[in-house]
Amino acid sequence: MKTIKIGAYPRGITISNDSQYAFVAQMGGSVVHKINLVSFEKELLNVGSNPRALVLSPDNAYLYATLNAAGRVIAFDLSTNKVVKSVKTGSAARSLDISADGSALYVVNYTSDTLVKVRGSDFKILQKIKACNRPIGVTYEKLEKRVWVACYGGSIKSLMIPQHNSF
Repeated sequence: MKTIKIGAYPRGITISNDSQYAFVAQMGGSVVHKINLVSFEKELLNVGSNPRALVLSPDNAYLYATLNAAGRVIAFDLSTNKVVKSVKTGSAARSLDISADGSALYVVNYTSDTLVKVRGSDFKILQKIKACNRPIGVTYEKLEKRVWVACYGGSIKSLMIPQHNSF
């Protein structure tokens, strides 16, 4: 076992496909910790205020993060260490997930009560629907191509989201 100090309010965590790096959001600040899982060396990535949830693109080129207070999702280019895309999805962006091919991001907004589908290539909002009262979690089910949303009140919902990108 290994303990790695992160700081206050660690939230989202994701691991690269090759299991070489872990990325951990520090919601109380503006950084994501990039941790080498062999040497345990850390690098700080400045992504914006209050990062909460994280996912990687299927090719590990981009790190996507929700910025909770700003209600935004960002794309962070891991080769240049810069934020390259950003979009406002609603109020209190919480969790996110990505489609199997990386073409879409699914984001839940806690106080907007919405699920938002964002096109990965240009960050255009393709769909915004009322999910439930205070959606808190989301996952993309690869086999059935469904999106599941966890609602703070104690339920989950399965939502079929069209896979084509013309709305």
